[in-house]
Amino acid sequence: MGVLSIVLQLILSLSILVVLHECGHFFPAKWFKTRVEKFYLFFNPYFSLFKIQKGETEYGLGWVPFGGYVKISGMIDESMDTEQMAGEPQPWEFRSKPAWQRLIIMVGGVFVNFVLGFLIFAGMLWHWGESYIPSANVEQGIYVTDSLGYELGLQNGDKIVQVGDIPFEKFNPGAFNMGIIINDARSYIVERNGKEVTLPIGEQYTKILTKKYKKKTLFTASYPQRITAVDQGSPAEKAGLKIDDQIIAVNGESANSAIAVSMKVPNYKGQTIPLSIMRNGQRLEKSITVNEEGRIGIGNALMDDFYDKTTIKYGFLESFPAGVKKGVGFLQDQLKAFGQIADDRIDATDSLGSIVSIARMFDSSWNWQRFWQITAMLSILLGFFNILPIPALDGGYVVFLLYEIISGRKPSDKFMEYATLFGFILMIGLMIFALGLDITNIFKGN
Repeated sequence: MGVLSIVLQLILSLSILVVLHECGHFFPAKWFKTRVEKFYLFFNPYFSLFKIQKGETEYGLGWVPFGGYVKISGMIDESMDTEQMAGEPQPWEFRSKPAWQRLIIMVGGVFVNFVLGFLIFAGMLWHWGESYIPSANVEQGIYVTDSLGYELGLQNGDKIVQVGDIPFEKFNPGAFNMGIIINDARSYIVERNGKEVTLPIGEQYTKILTKKYKKKTLFTASYPQRITAVDQGSPAEKAGLKIDDQIIAVNGESANSAIAVSMKVPNYKGQTIPLSIMRNGQRLEKSITVNEEGRIGIGNALMDDFYDKTTIKYGFLESFPAGVKKGVGFLQDQLKAFGQIADDRIDATDSLGSIVSIARMFDSSWNWQRFWQITAMLSILLGFFNILPIPALDGGYVVFLLYEIISGRKPSDKFMEYATLFGFILMIGLMIFALGLDITNIFKGN
């Protein structure tokens, strides 16, 4: 069910993005009386799952769920319809329209993608608000969950104050990684034993974090362990553990937080070990057999049960500028990442991803808030990549149109045909390369 949920979320998200992007081309073309021959969700080589003719346009559903297209008469695109281009230009064709009209038709899809991303972010802020745990509320500090965290100088109980020049006001372990990867932080400040300590970050950690820690964090919040559920027939039930018990030691090792317990117990798969627990203020000793999966069959209280969240509410009108700000901030982070790649601080192969990488962004259970967040990010990324000056993308056409408007000279149809073919081959090559990287990472377990 988890895989099915991911696939369905991916298809729905791509369908929304593709249909609205293509509408950004379709409607301006119609406004300027340009004939649109086809409007397709997904690609349809050889056959279509569904198609219907309405007026001059064929609307259809393809069977390759990686995009979609509108086929505009008199335009050189991925269909490479050279027969049509060999005839005399007709008044309803794209190539017969003034350059400024063609420019509006071409930027329409990108415009829609950016606006859609901003509107989704605005809608999320209006509906859910923005919730976070202030770092000041995490009274027990952090618990380091990875050896790289110790290598960077983190210690259990540290309270992170600042990463680079940015205050660590919202407790978000991923923001620590991003501060190093995106903002090129070279130091961070923690409060340790009541004193502020500044720790350096070597340049090599930008690449290390990008390569191995895109989905991993170095630490989590430290908070007490408390049992909230005991599975029937589980080792915990057999050992006599009860709801509200607090595990404080595992096999004689102190475990003063929930994450410490969850990390220590799996080390004793299939073994019988002593547990120290607190119950109603009394310390008790229990003997428990950890199953072969490294579990004892309990549910634990969550961080939200111990640390209060702050929720910022947005009114309807307030949500729009806040959504634009959130979207622009996301785009700025992506641009910074490209800058890091250009400076060779990040390997391009660690940042490239195919449809597989996109799918892995979604939760295995359907989560609407996560779904819309990913869709907003993908919409802005789709807009950004489409405006890049690469032939076969919208941005490639825009460059040639701007050249025509400035110089007064229109590139020949043959030149546009070769440029589009080159761009199409380039994009297919990049997609195959990115897919290969994803498949390799899956086999490596990344």
